[in-house]
Amino acid sequence: MNITVIDREEEEHQLEAPTDMNFNLMEICRSYELPVEGTCGGMALCASCHMYVHTDHELSDPSGDEEDMLDQAFFVEDNSRLGCQIKITEEIDGLKVELAPVGE
Repeated sequence: MNITVIDREEEEHQLEAPTDMNFNLMEICRSYELPVEGTCGGMALCASCHMYVHTDHELSDPSGDEEDMLDQAFFVEDNSRLGCQIKITEEIDGLKVELAPVGE
């Protein structure tokens, strides 16, 4: 499964991800050493894996916890999601995301 991630310097990275290990997008980004902190460990308790979804893939609706975190995050857009809440499944093959700027 392939995912494109645009980092904060606007460089595109092509990532390959397994669909059989229950990973989320934050974990995949971290495994490629992209600057995604995941401070809360993927519990939707921070927004350090905030990203923008640039493709029309059908993702699960944001949970209440994710919406609460995005309400407190910087630079939120209509296509904002937390990477820790995007599960790696075959349905998101070809997904393209961009890492959100870090808040001050």
